[in-house]
Amino acid sequence: MTDILDDLKWRGLLAQSTDIEALRAALSEGPVTYYCGFDPTAPSLHHGHLVQLVLMRHLQLAGHRPIALVGGATGMIGDPRMSGERVLNSKETVAGWTDRLRGQIERFLDFAGENAARMVNNLDWTGQLSAIDFLRDIGKHFRLSNMLAKDTVARRLASEEGISFTEFSYQILQGMDYLELFRRYGCTLQTGGNDQWGNLTAGVDLIRKAEGAGVHVLTTPLITKADGTKFGKSEGGAIWLDGEMLSPYAFYQFWLNTDDADVVRYLKVFTFRTREEIAELGEAVAERPQAREAQRALAEDVTTLVHGAEATERVQRASQALFGRDDLRELDGRTLRDAVAELPRGEATVGESTVVDLLLASGLEKGRSAARRTIASGGAYLNNEKIDDEDHVLSSGDLLAGGYALLRKGRKNLAVIATNHA
Repeated sequence: MTDILDDLKWRGLLAQSTDIEALRAALSEGPVTYYCGFDPTAPSLHHGHLVQLVLMRHLQLAGHRPIALVGGATGMIGDPRMSGERVLNSKETVAGWTDRLRGQIERFLDFAGENAARMVNNLDWTGQLSAIDFLRDIGKHFRLSNMLAKDTVARRLASEEGISFTEFSYQILQGMDYLELFRRYGCTLQTGGNDQWGNLTAGVDLIRKAEGAGVHVLTTPLITKADGTKFGKSEGGAIWLDGEMLSPYAFYQFWLNTDDADVVRYLKVFTFRTREEIAELGEAVAERPQAREAQRALAEDVTTLVHGAEATERVQRASQALFGRDDLRELDGRTLRDAVAELPRGEATVGESTVVDLLLASGLEKGRSAARRTIASGGAYLNNEKIDDEDHVLSSGDLLAGGYALLRKGRKNLAVIATNHA
């Protein structure tokens, strides 16, 4: 079996480690208990968290024991950002978001078997801790010079806004989490993003001072595009893992639209395909780029990982149905709504609007004469069926689930018609 660290490095999931050879030895000697923390600073995880969840899954598949920590306590403080002070959310909001994140994380890990995952909330050991005990037992191990040297803290101190003591204390709270998990469960590895290096090593230092023990940290690199720009924004914003905040259809399309220059790298990072499978898909990109085989594999794997196989099948059928390769009438209302969300939209009245009216209302044609010519030449389609009668009036029988109708001009120009009744 390939060494897990070598595999993570090949996949682009390994950036920094406190002592890579010591960690390699520990991972090879037997099951290591490791953890990653997720703060509920929003109602959903996003693509950046997905990197950590995939890393956790790889380590569990290699025989190690994961602990997923949802920060019910640290989520009320917020990790310091480069851009300025966070707005503090209410306790009730953070508690609700904590529950939502737990549900998302659970899908990625196995909670049964010899190396079963464990879910914890740091509010359980932080909520009842007094300020005096916190300062005496934890704070005494932190040196101000080291805390001030952390990159984010140093930049914030140099800014006009500065940094509050609340956010400044975040690294102490995260270090305390590592210490608590070390004491409770023998946790000796923490994973996180490369931008968390300072916070992660705070826990390593705390355990060394408080317990005289050595533990490890492993970080993943920032995922970027081939041109060096930031990865992970859709038309609507962040790539949320919650299907209500970003529909499975839009999620699938995001991955499907990956550039050829990025797709092989993303297959390594975000999927569990073998080296041989990814090599074959890389050859397909080079030899048959128009087929987009690698992109379809990436979109299918990641959507299935996040939303499940059933949701993936629905969005794939929707993608095919929009261009006549499947039956539009088989789609449920929600899937169809998500599939047409980004299409040009027009409104029409059932029992009154003709196909000419639909072409104008949707913006697919600019004038009635042009619309008639498109119909006469066989270029107008209603729900993927050719319409050659310019006087055809939209009827209730033309409507799909949700009261929509799909209009197409030629092979690729699509629009959706939202309807009302006369």
